[in-house]
Amino acid sequence: MTAPLIQRADSAYGYPLLIKQLLHAPLAHAGEQEIVYRDLRRYNYRSLRERIGRLANALAACGVGPGDTVAVMDWDSHRYLECYFAVPMMAATLMTVNVRLSPEQILYTLEHSSAKVLLVNAEFASVVEELLPKLTHARTFILLDDSADAPVGRVPFAGEYEALLAQAPAEHRFEDFDENTRATVFYTTGTTGLPKGVSFSHRQLVLHTLAVMGFMGSSAPGQNLHRGDVYMPITPMFHVHAWGLPYVATALGLKQVYPGRYEPRMLLKLKNAEQVSFSHCVPTILQMLLAVPAAEAGELQGWKIVIGGSALTKSLAHAALERGIDVWAGYGMSETCPTLSQAQLAPQAHALPEDEQLALRTKSGVPLPLVDMQIVDPDMKPLPRDGKSTGEIVVRAPWLAQAYFDNPEASRSLWEGGYLHTQDIGSIDANGYLQITDRLKDVIKSGGEWISSIEVEDLLQRHAGVAEAAVLGIKDEKWGERPVALVVARANQDGALTEAALKQHLMAYVESGQISKFAIPASILLVAAIEKTSVGKINKRALREYHADAFGAK
Repeated sequence: MTAPLIQRADSAYGYPLLIKQLLHAPLAHAGEQEIVYRDLRRYNYRSLRERIGRLANALAACGVGPGDTVAVMDWDSHRYLECYFAVPMMAATLMTVNVRLSPEQILYTLEHSSAKVLLVNAEFASVVEELLPKLTHARTFILLDDSADAPVGRVPFAGEYEALLAQAPAEHRFEDFDENTRATVFYTTGTTGLPKGVSFSHRQLVLHTLAVMGFMGSSAPGQNLHRGDVYMPITPMFHVHAWGLPYVATALGLKQVYPGRYEPRMLLKLKNAEQVSFSHCVPTILQMLLAVPAAEAGELQGWKIVIGGSALTKSLAHAALERGIDVWAGYGMSETCPTLSQAQLAPQAHALPEDEQLALRTKSGVPLPLVDMQIVDPDMKPLPRDGKSTGEIVVRAPWLAQAYFDNPEASRSLWEGGYLHTQDIGSIDANGYLQITDRLKDVIKSGGEWISSIEVEDLLQRHAGVAEAAVLGIKDEKWGERPVALVVARANQDGALTEAALKQHLMAYVESGQISKFAIPASILLVAAIEKTSVGKINKRALREYHADAFGAK
């Protein structure tokens, strides 16, 4: 017999999970805490709440109401943080524009999302000017300007952000509404086809925030995120809400530092001046930071950095640890809001030898609370959690995208079989640690054997002369596919790094049984740079096409 529902008094408050609810605690206990934008502006949480109200009133005066979409083109800033709250709290939708896309792709995302108002950093005014004749939804433009004298061309701006806020009242009553209301939408940066819209509701974002807070707050001391930390994102705020961490940092009442456009020396200057202790970024950004000489970089001790977007290699993790950065991997994707797992060390793991610690730090980690993560075969049957059996990673959690925005065809395959399909291949060990071995589309199938491109990349980067590596599968008549590699040499190699030397380096891992001889790339090409996507991931599709002739693809 089903138990009766508990009746609620007529006066009880239903408490919908809305983004505005994340502000209650920090305003109560951290009202004087600072929010810093580069070396240009600083204010406290009480001012943040006032500015959120002013922004909502300014947007309402521009005609924004429930259900409307407001798009933002900016670097990481206090303005973006204010938009993270004000726009969804109006029951409108925040659309975060990937400013690194081509003008044509930016136009597609603005049109597909039906963005009505567009907030534009002066640096992107020329892009918007180019798109003006083709925009059919955006009618109101607001200027975001640090210098107050940047050229803005012929964009018909309704006003400048700070001036509009100054004119608007600080009081704005944010009403309750359905927690399943869409809060945000952004567009994936896949390497094939048009960008796909991914949207999240208030309920999903609040649950993601709470799960990340709980997981990271319960991690071992030294790798946890707590109220004494100073937070600075180094993952674009236009991409998956900067991994959701600005919402977490605000809910905790942390001091927050927003760096604008990413410039290694500015990031390091802010780290030291503001005593930043917690950040997150992709491997390429970490490599940029480590490339700054120690004498110029300053003190990096006490800096905790989560790495995602691409695999954290042992060589990169070791280099970061040597400079005093406590680093570990996280895992997720655009469609998962994004965090699914993280690889902080368990308390007992701090006593392990360095190699064993590195092996744990560079895994994809253990799942957050409420995450149901499975490894399955092509028939969706679960595989053993033995650390060896590999299959596709499928997940369930209450914050996962339910569908692609206005794209039913792509949505059908996303949730086939009742789990979200990540298209990643991996294994899970007996302790629950996930290890990504490759993307489904990037695993190399050679002569009946599956070769992990991620593993070979890691081994190549353990060579002292290698700064970066990408391993690709190239079609081959005999073997189906064969691995090839692109390698960027470290500075001052002066021709010492050769294809023969790199193959000899990999042969040591063949002899130790770590990889098979078929994993040694058929060709290794030394290049000046490796092409990335707009969010810093290696663009393997573009690399295959661009270097097909050099590798003699058949």
